[in-house]
This record gives sequence, C-alpha cells and structure tokens, in this order.
Amino acid sequence: MRVLLVGMNHRTAPVELRERFAVSDPAPLLGKLVGAGEIDEAVLLSTCNRVEVVALTRRLEAARLRLHGFFARELAGDAPLPPGRRLGDLLYEHLDGEAMRHVFRVASSIDSMVVGEPQILRQVKDAYRAALECEACGVVLSRLFQCAFAAAKRVRSETRIAERPVSVARVAVDLAERIFESFADKAALLVGAGEMIEAALEALRGEGLAAVRVANRTEAHARELAARFDASAHGLAELPELLARSDMVLSCIGGDAPLLGADAFREALRERRGRPIFVIDLGVPRNVDPAVNDLDDVYLYDLDDLADAAAANADERRRETVRAEAIVLEEQQRFDGWMSALEAVPTIRHLRARAEAVRRRELERAVPRLGLDEGQRQGVEALTRAIVNKLLHAPLSRLREGADREEGLAHLEAARALFALDDPAAPGAEADAEHQAQGEPGSREPGRREEPGEE
Repeated sequence: MRVLLVGMNHRTAPVELRERFAVSDPAPLLGKLVGAGEIDEAVLLSTCNRVEVVALTRRLEAARLRLHGFFARELAGDAPLPPGRRLGDLLYEHLDGEAMRHVFRVASSIDSMVVGEPQILRQVKDAYRAALECEACGVVLSRLFQCAFAAAKRVRSETRIAERPVSVARVAVDLAERIFESFADKAALLVGAGEMIEAALEALRGEGLAAVRVANRTEAHARELAARFDASAHGLAELPELLARSDMVLSCIGGDAPLLGADAFREALRERRGRPIFVIDLGVPRNVDPAVNDLDDVYLYDLDDLADAAAANADERRRETVRAEAIVLEEQQRFDGWMSALEAVPTIRHLRARAEAVRRRELERAVPRLGLDEGQRQGVEALTRAIVNKLLHAPLSRLREGADREEGLAHLEAARALFALDDPAAPGAEADAEHQAQGEPGSREPGRREEPGEE
C-alpha cells in the first residue's frame, strides 16, 4: 500500500489558476477516483490556497497517472491553460512518508500562507468528513487524518503558533490599516457570510470601524452575522448602491464568475466624486473582475497580494514553527509504526499459509508410503505442525516486535524476499489464492468508521 498526494497551492500556482481547479462538492469526484480501480481510498481538500488529493493505492504508477489526469480533465475542464503554463509545473507530488508529513503540516497550519491560521484545521476536517460520507475514505486514510488532527491539537496547545491566531482575513485588515490612517470615519462592505468574512468583521470592529454592511445571497445569513456585530444586512441586489457608500470592500463568497465588475465600480466612483475604494478579494474563484485593477481610485488586492504580509507573520513564528515541526515528526512516526504493523499482518498470514501448504503437501505424499493407521497419522500430523510452528515462532515474533519501529518495513521486505512470498513458483504458492481471498488491509469496507476528532 502506498500513500500518494498530488496537488497545487499558493506557492506553485497563482490565484487566477488555482480558482480554475477549486471544488465545491468533492463527493462526485471522489466517487470517480475510487471507482476506477487504480485508487483504493481518497480525500480531496480544496481551499482558497490549495487543491490536493491524498490517495491510498496498491498500483502506484497507475494511480499517479490517474491523479494527474484527474487534475487535467476533471478539474481543469476544457479551457486551456494560459500560454507558457503547463499543468505539470503547477502540481507537486509527495509519496509515503513525505505525503503523510505534508498532511500533518497542512492540518497543523505550518504549510499555510499565514502560519498559525485557525481555519485550515476545520477545512481539513470538512474534507475528511466529506470523504467518509461518500465512502471514499477507509481504514488507512481515516487513521492518517485522525493522527493529523492529533498533531494539530498538540501544535496549538504546546506551541505559541496559535497564541494569537492570524488568519488571511486578519492580514487583509492589517493591510487596510496601513492604507487608512484611521477607521473611525470609514465604512466597509463585506460580501459573504462565511468564516473568512466573520473573521474580517471581528477584526474590523476591533479596530474601531465606523460602519459595516454585510451582503449575502441568503439575506437571512447576512442578518444573522450582522446582528452579532451591530452591522446592517443586505442582499446582493443592493451591491451597486452599497459600493458607492463604501470606502473598503472585502469579498469572500462562492460563485463561478466574478460578482463585482468594472462597470459597477465606475458607477460607484462617479457618485463618490474621486474618493478611492480599497478592495480585498478573498474569494476562490475570485469575486472581483481583475479588470477593476485598471480603474483609477480603486485599489484591488487578491489572495496572492497578501502573501508578503503573510510572510512577515511567518517570520515572527519561525521559532515556534521549529517546535511544531518536531511535534509533526513525532506524530508521523507514530502513524508510520501503525502502517508498518498493518503491513506486518498480511505478511505473517502469508508466511504461515505458505508453510502450512508445504507441510500438508509433504505429509500427504509421505503418509501412504509409511502405512500408518489413523492414530499414527494424527500423531505425525501434530508433530509436523509443531515443527513448523517452532521454526516460524522466532521470525514471526521479530516481525511483530519490529512493526512499530523504523526498521519494521525493512524486516517485512526482507522476510518476503527470504521466504520468496512474491514468487508464484516457490513451494507453498498454491496457498496464495486462499490467502488473497481473505483480503488485505486498506480496503474501504473493514474497520470502524471514524469521525473527525475534536479540536
């Protein structure tokens, strides 16, 4: 069994490309992935800064081709990439230990644009839960993500990375603070009603912003959020009027096409008589048409524009990140031990099945020549079984004991080579069909269905 991760993030692809690969409902896509045969289990994570697939496979090369094709066909669609851009240049790939470590780092917010931001853990849990619900996630990836959640919890409790959580929304507000000397006489329009908008709204109110309006497709959600922050609630139909009355616009709302275009801002600027508008687009896909950037007196920033400010925050957390990386490594090693133990079970069963097949075959050949009665035959049966058990006792014990240590996988590979377990012509190979019928770990059916752990 191999763990393979393929994805793109804010380091490998700009927002105008990431938004093309964003996924709102992973269930149908996961169904296709695990239904094709190359992949046994899969989890798809799609956020504003990354799109990644974590897969469990027994057919590594076939799974690798399947995942790259998945990004090219299922996610990218028919639209070609811009000239000079190749999909392979946008994607990264991690295998086995590196893939496991990457999942741990993402869940612990070490790999985030803003190190220590709190939203990513919830997003990873949502992705895991979605994979469980559509039965794309089984025993092995369930254990991997449970261990990742445990690592994230330790990072938050044992380091100071999350002592003052800094989100992308907080970085956006910090940027606005540098542009406006004071928020006391300013008005903000927040488009959307999700986590990111709530975080921005909380930060803006904390900085003394005078007036806040919340606009959303579902006006009831806007009213619910606005009521908690003494803001006004609006529907999207009111956006043209609201733009003209807003010094700052923060937008993070779902949709396939930009919600705010250049014409809407031109009209707003006419009514504002030259007073500028500061716009931060946190949406993926983007909510504001990039052409707005060409207008005088409109200052548009998207997620990639926040990267420099986020890097400064990461510098402040570098010392704590070192401690967090040590926690991630420790938790990854625990999962490695569990994986090795999982691998040990079929190898031990396989070796026992081969030995028993050899014992039975040799006994069946010898008994007719010896002329034994039933009692004598049972005695020889017990004797040969005892000899096989004693011969296997030491090597099987070593395999079990080493399963949770670093050398465990090497021992398993050595055992399979020494006893020729992968050679269909070796003695006892007739037992392989029965052994394979018992099933291997990693299928989606066996084991307890685990739910995301508590934060």
